Amino acid sequence: MANEPTAQEWTNAQEETTVSLDTHELTVSYYDDGATTATENPIVFLHGIPTWSYLWRDVAPAFEDERRVIAPDFVGYGNSAMHDGFDRSVRAQEEVLDDLLAQLEVDQIDLVAHDIGGGVALRYAAHNPDAVGKLVLSNSIAYDSWPIQFVVDLGLPATINDMTVDDVDEQLTGMFRSTLVDPDDEFVEAMASRFRSDDGRISLSRNAIATNTSHTTEIDYGAITAETYFIWGENDEFQPIEFAERLDDDLENTAGIARLDANHWVPADRPSQYVDQLSNFLE
Repeated sequence: MANEPTAQEWTNAQEETTVSLDTHELTVSYYDDGATTATENPIVFLHGIPTWSYLWRDVAPAFEDERRVIAPDFVGYGNSAMHDGFDRSVRAQEEVLDDLLAQLEVDQIDLVAHDIGGGVALRYAAHNPDAVGKLVLSNSIAYDSWPIQFVVDLGLPATINDMTVDDVDEQLTGMFRSTLVDPDDEFVEAMASRFRSDDGRISLSRNAIATNTSHTTEIDYGAITAETYFIWGENDEFQPIEFAERLDDDLENTAGIARLDANHWVPADRPSQYVDQLSNFLE
């Protein structure tokens, strides 16, 4: 898309705060822009593993004329805290989101989420039904649909201890290039670069080992009242569209499934179509 921000421009636009997680005080970087005085709910965009908020580079800015848009980097990802010693699970990221929104004095949101961000969104929507107006899930984890083998392998100490920073970089770059419909050098570089250090290498492993299926199987899906829409890459082998269909059946208030010709990274693969579908649902 035209005029898409570079990773450095996105980073420069981010703000930072400190959130409390268990016994830790952790730095969270987040993108916060757009019409802060708008009467409509802010739109909050959540990424997954192993991405960061830059996943939404072509989507979030499209709404800034009329909405406030907020896109955090989860702890352990992007430009947020990456040092060792804290939980990166879906449960933990929900706590991070809750603290961040409280600091930003945001009470009601529309929530758009991808991959493990979808698990965070489902938990948040179930625990805070009055706070989420509309919910959009894209190639999201749910139930026992995850983790995939690539992530499981990264979480094995024997694997990551034998891998150099270059090895991790090669694995991530290769994975993105093989699963994007039309790999974009800027996007692939931006995704891989955040783990291109010893702290990043260990953080990626900790992120992977924190993938706990219990955190999505324990959700009371019946407690989610937000109107929910699914924008799904229908060729995804990581989170097959059958899980969107199951969620569509199980959730109380759904608006159907948009099936896009994409793999797992649908916001990056089909940004124009994604924006169109999201605009139609949120209007």
